Amino acid sequence: MITISTEQLSLGEYQHILFENNKISISENTLQEVEKCFLFLKEFSVNKVIYGVNTGLGPMAQYRIDNEDLIKLQYNLIRSHAAGSGKPLSPVYVKAAMISRLKSLSLGYSGIHTDAIKLLATLINKDIIPNIPEHGGVGASGDLVQLSHLALVLIGEGEVMVNGKRQPTALVFEENNIEPLKVHLREGLGLINGTSVMSGIGIVNTIYSKRLINWSVLASSMINEIVQSFDDHFSLELNSTKKHKGQQVIANAMRKTLADSKLIEKRGDHLYNGKIEEKIFKQKIQEYYSLRCVPQILGPVCDAIANVEHVLVDELNSVNDNPIVDIKTKTVYHGGNFHGDYVSFEMDKLKIAITKLSMLAERQVNFMMNHKLNEILPPFVNLGTLGLNLGLQGTQFTATSTVAENQTLSNPMYIHSIPNNNDNQDIVSMGTNAALMAKLVIQNAFEVLAIEYLAIIQAIDYLAYEDKLASTTKKLYRELRNIVPVFSEDAPRYTDLEKIKEYLLASTPKIID
Repeated sequence: MITISTEQLSLGEYQHILFENNKISISENTLQEVEKCFLFLKEFSVNKVIYGVNTGLGPMAQYRIDNEDLIKLQYNLIRSHAAGSGKPLSPVYVKAAMISRLKSLSLGYSGIHTDAIKLLATLINKDIIPNIPEHGGVGASGDLVQLSHLALVLIGEGEVMVNGKRQPTALVFEENNIEPLKVHLREGLGLINGTSVMSGIGIVNTIYSKRLINWSVLASSMINEIVQSFDDHFSLELNSTKKHKGQQVIANAMRKTLADSKLIEKRGDHLYNGKIEEKIFKQKIQEYYSLRCVPQILGPVCDAIANVEHVLVDELNSVNDNPIVDIKTKTVYHGGNFHGDYVSFEMDKLKIAITKLSMLAERQVNFMMNHKLNEILPPFVNLGTLGLNLGLQGTQFTATSTVAENQTLSNPMYIHSIPNNNDNQDIVSMGTNAALMAKLVIQNAFEVLAIEYLAIIQAIDYLAYEDKLASTTKKLYRELRNIVPVFSEDAPRYTDLEKIKEYLLASTPKIID
């Protein structure tokens, strides 16, 4: 059980809830603070003008709402803004958004009733997931449209996903004896006016990106074993002369991974022994950049992911709606904490970093496919009859195509503000779009790595290197071979690639500390 309180919720705790189905509870102290905030706002708002409590919304804030219509206003807000389109967000991203909204509202600055957060917690624990379309958010007044689909479910309307099946909310609530939320004061605006969808998508992106960089380091290490490279390009001595933390982290991870490999060689044993007499060297003096420069290429990616994690965890543990109800100073503050710039900027940086990671994987694939480059493998790592069989030739097209898509998707969303809402929202973050594009880049990168790993294990079998691999890479090789046995005959490979991708998505190798 993970407790939601005013204390920070960590990335690890999010991961436990999302992927290990840990249940959540709300601390009694948190419920008391939320209740105090609600009661204060209810009393304070009498005879005062407070946005979204007794005024219209957006550019219609100049219109005062009659007392008898205050509750209807909140329902109107939810229903009118449930206007998204496109395919539904996958349940894991919606669940992350639900956790993010719950966490923000639980900080006790939103003036909502405790019923709202209790119901959110119930839905999370029962895996009743609102159906939220991908399209609709501009990321300025938060994720108004997508969060309205969440709020619509809380009031017993809309649709939900249960066990992979889309069903009417009212039916699912009835079957589970769940009472829909009744609006007390500002639950409409409090639920939909925040960054929780972009942040939820962003936190899943962060988790998957951390898996990706671990898999990329492992793949890079295995290719260095395949070519029996020298160890100095990931040595402590070389990499410590450069001050970037990420580079040193990657180099250290490669050293640990390859520590007991029987394939990695020492330069001193071969080229520094004073016995080299030939004019043209048979042994390669330095490997191609995609093998030799892994710490320098993945180092910035590592640093970018670490920064994304820091910013996203801060955002997820922040109050991100408007207005802010502060019972300490006994007033209500109007501002723009709903603006998603922090998330948008980090998602753009993340997708650029992951695109570079996928580019490295594609170049490593090309190295293995091209026998003129590697000089030790058959064309396209073909274990069959050359000419008659085609090996992994088809998979390379997919890798190249997918990386090209990533490169185009890496153009930033952060700078693509389009004014809307009668120019009330005259500069917006596009944070949800940025998070969705990063999500696609990350999924694409897993597809490229699946192709790379298929080529790696075929190469290891061709060279009969299994027993010479490091213990870490040998274990991975065997796990992958349990998924896809060695093959020499041509056959459709898309199911193999999907199986490897699912394995990579679901697993978290602990290569990088």
